[in-house]
Amino acid sequence: MIRALDKWLLPYLGSILRRPLNPPRPRHLIFCVADHFEPHVGHATDAEALRRVTRWVNDFPAIVDGIRDADGHLPCHTFFSPAEEYHPETLTFLSTLVEQHLGEVEIHLHHRNDTPEILRNRLTTFRHILRESHGLLGADTSGRIRYGFVHGNWALCNSRPDRDWCGVNDELDVLRETGCYADFTFPSAPSPTQPCIVNRIYRARNRPDQPRSHDRGTPVRATGTPDPDTLMLIQGPLTVNWRSRKFGLLPRIENGAMAHDNPPTALRAGLWVRQAIGVESRPDLVFVKVHTHGGSSANQQVLLGPVMRNFYRDLAARYNDGDRWRLHFVSARECYNLIRAVEDGQTGDPGSFRNYEIQPPPAAG
Repeated sequence: MIRALDKWLLPYLGSILRRPLNPPRPRHLIFCVADHFEPHVGHATDAEALRRVTRWVNDFPAIVDGIRDADGHLPCHTFFSPAEEYHPETLTFLSTLVEQHLGEVEIHLHHRNDTPEILRNRLTTFRHILRESHGLLGADTSGRIRYGFVHGNWALCNSRPDRDWCGVNDELDVLRETGCYADFTFPSAPSPTQPCIVNRIYRARNRPDQPRSHDRGTPVRATGTPDPDTLMLIQGPLTVNWRSRKFGLLPRIENGAMAHDNPPTALRAGLWVRQAIGVESRPDLVFVKVHTHGGSSANQQVLLGPVMRNFYRDLAARYNDGDRWRLHFVSARECYNLIRAVEDGQTGDPGSFRNYEIQPPPAAG
């Protein structure tokens, strides 16, 4: 089906009906950037990859300088680092941003023709490396190391029609059992990997030996009782942009991607917010998880330049007046913690629950 419309069009129309009509004030905008961070993209050498990472370390602090949210926090970036491209020096450099509370690192993985056993070993090994060798990844109150996840090529749980770029039908169980706290892969439209659930934060249970287990799930609810055998999926916005039309006719798909040829704008931010992704029974909370590929030199021209600084400044001006809106810049880990606090029935300002379940990584000090 063209643009994977068979997967997402009807669920998207249903998501419009879920939007709250008269939400209480102030509303809280929780803004998270999930970077599928691949500095070796384009067959870059280790030296070129290191130059790309160094540019982040050198330039990002100036991009966000002086732009504060309601809690006094600066914008931050979550770098989902590819396990198959592990390069110690690049992660050592990224740790500098973690120390400055401007970023955190989680796990990204591209794999194909895999098995549950090999996948389990890959994730466990890389999880250990990130924590023990670099002081990255947080741990929960029991001391268990936890991580957020983005699947390479969008193919979570063998979701491509040809079953390429994964191979593991039981991937949700493998992720959960190795310490994954949430998946941040989606949306992926117009890719056929797009789930049939749209604009949701939900929990999915593994269906043994079946692909695309995350096509079914239960929305996260305030004062809910989470099923320990499920994995949380935190989706970003998926909608259509009628002000940006292909061939002057058809509206373009808006999937929250920030790129050199699709930079963030105030108009796009309004579309993201309008999807009202959140936790059921808490209409005052709006979660916007956008994604990018910040290891690309082309994308860095936007992400590390005046376009991004102006975008963050505009976001703070529009969504942090204290009356209608309060803005919270969060990492993927903090985003999950806020959701978990609400799921447990916690009330009050969400910014106070950034470390609710999973503590900051050691590199953050």
